Amino acid sequence: MKKVIIIGLASLASLIAISQSRSWKLDKSHSSINFAVDHLLISETKGQFKDYTLTASAAKPDFTDAQIDLTIQTASINTEDEGRDGHLKGEDFFDVAKYPTITFKSKSFKKVKGNYYKLSGDMTMHGVTKPVTLDAQFKGIIKSPFGDTRAGVNVYGEIDRYAFGLKWNKAMETGGLAVGQKVRLAASIELTQQ
Repeated sequence: MKKVIIIGLASLASLIAISQSRSWKLDKSHSSINFAVDHLLISETKGQFKDYTLTASAAKPDFTDAQIDLTIQTASINTEDEGRDGHLKGEDFFDVAKYPTITFKSKSFKKVKGNYYKLSGDMTMHGVTKPVTLDAQFKGIIKSPFGDTRAGVNVYGEIDRYAFGLKWNKAMETGGLAVGQKVRLAASIELTQQ
């Protein structure tokens, strides 16, 4: 009888531990937030944001209950070209003096199949808030060789920059526009359990 009670208590303790939301902290040295946009109809320009914070909480081991909050400092944009970066920070694009951050607050992280998910939430950029749904790949949770617990998520998708008021462009003589309307996003995020 004692053995049954002990096993029952151990199982209950495990269920309570699993059901409690766990907080996760960004490991920035193993993470990145990148983007790409068409340029002159024949190539693409790539860049990234260097300064951002991300917090997450999740109780379930498959992260289907994850809550994610991301804040990007727009002035940290980097396309490896000072002149272009200056233009992107100015009023034609991000207007970093007026809109210093881009934020994303998740509403759901739904499993589609296997470790593929849909991440939905509200993105605020250039003073405009819109619902956004992105594809994600949950890479799982592991115990690292350093004794901590880590999780990994890759997020990718496309947003319409015009929908957020970033409409600057130049018409080309041959037709079409110099800068693409759609922006492709790709983020690789590594988290450490707190």
